[in-house]
Amino acid sequence: MANVDGSWNTVTKSPLGDQQATLTVTSNGDSFTGSFNGAMGQTEIKDGKVSGDTLSWALDISVPMPMTLTCEATVTGDALEGTVTAGAFGSFPITGTRA
Repeated sequence: MANVDGSWNTVTKSPLGDQQATLTVTSNGDSFTGSFNGAMGQTEIKDGKVSGDTLSWALDISVPMPMTLTCEATVTGDALEGTVTAGAFGSFPITGTRA
């Protein structure tokens, strides 16, 4: 199991352009808590799960419109890579490096 705890500088490739945010992760067994803080605001992690090297979580956002994003990323060393799914708007790649 990878060390997933800490702060991650992430970039999501969205239709609105590159969205930079800091993901904070504090794991506890097979779950985690934290926040996602970027130019469009800060939100707390919902339903954070850890399975081996993979993190999965949800985010409630209000900008550019209210919706719930579902996210999944695999941690390899000091990097993470995965997808952010925005309902009917599709999925977008997310990458990050340990801060």
